[in-house]
Amino acid sequence: MKFETLSVHSGREVDPTTGAVTPPMHLSTTFERDADGEYPRGFSYARAENPNRRALEECIAALEGGSEAMAFASGSAASMAIFSLLRPGDHVIAPQEAYHGTAKQLRDILAPLGISHDFIDMTSLDAVNQALDASTGARQRMVWVETPGNPMLSISDIQSIATVAHEHDALVVCDNTFATPVWQRPFEHDADLVMHSSTKYFGGHSDVMGGAVICREPGALATQLRDYQMTAGNTPSPFDCWLLRRSLTTLSCRVRAQTATAALIAEYLQEHTGVEEVFYPGLTAHPGHDIARRQMRGGYGAMVSFCVYGGRQEAFEVASRLRLFTRATSLGGVESLIEHRASIEGPHTLTPENLLRVSVGLEAATDLIEDLEQALA
Repeated sequence: MKFETLSVHSGREVDPTTGAVTPPMHLSTTFERDADGEYPRGFSYARAENPNRRALEECIAALEGGSEAMAFASGSAASMAIFSLLRPGDHVIAPQEAYHGTAKQLRDILAPLGISHDFIDMTSLDAVNQALDASTGARQRMVWVETPGNPMLSISDIQSIATVAHEHDALVVCDNTFATPVWQRPFEHDADLVMHSSTKYFGGHSDVMGGAVICREPGALATQLRDYQMTAGNTPSPFDCWLLRRSLTTLSCRVRAQTATAALIAEYLQEHTGVEEVFYPGLTAHPGHDIARRQMRGGYGAMVSFCVYGGRQEAFEVASRLRLFTRATSLGGVESLIEHRASIEGPHTLTPENLLRVSVGLEAATDLIEDLEQALA
């Protein structure tokens, strides 16, 4: 089935009891056993499994083309679930341009547990090779790929990285939050695991938090992650699962519309005399454009970053003059957001102080461009 059909029908069916077309919400924390102590209906306790979570996980797995998905209470919970696969003496290779929360987990949680890491230029295959060669003493190695990167939208070649990583028996994980499976399916490029902050485009309305981990194949990894999900207990509520599953039905429509507007905004900003640099992989001047064109499926996402002339204060001033862009953290919602990213990322940031990150919403492109015009004037 095509992507749009899967987003409507996967894990979603007419309620057999009432005939309700919209799936019901199942709030029960516990489920009845049969007389022999078994659970023939497949549910025992809400932490282990819930009908709304099962429906959500089935849909996410189908959209990413994976074998199984696990839903978590946040994107950070999802990345920690993946890191739970590691043990002292293991090593993680991550991009310099990574979501700062993931980098903080590596520095502040994993490192004290004896799990080492390197932050490298993931756009350089030579750098990946060198990091893998340098970590040959590690018991297990994990290569964490984030493409497009956050916030400067760097592009990493998933297939090439997966090829060299697998030659070193390393596990390849791809954070696909920015691209979404609408534009990029990392399993088609040999990634082993995919993760999402479901709070972003999956939720799409800035009103629900969640995360997801998807396995390419069934087996030990999936079993271990499923066991972690149940044991750690950091699962989303039935209501959160219901909201996320509802929003996935419109994922393709929203992301395609947002991407079309983002492309127009990037082109406008590229020509503006008040803008020093634009970061958007759909622009031919972007250093990762050719790779993005090859591994993304016809679109480049709805995130745009740009640098104004000047520094931190000038960036804040531009953001303060905008009327339609809300100054707020997060992305993927129906409303357009703008953020001074360096001030969010803290002392370890590599983001330029004059950079503003934009999440393009569903407003009219002409209105958003007019708003940028008056703010940059």
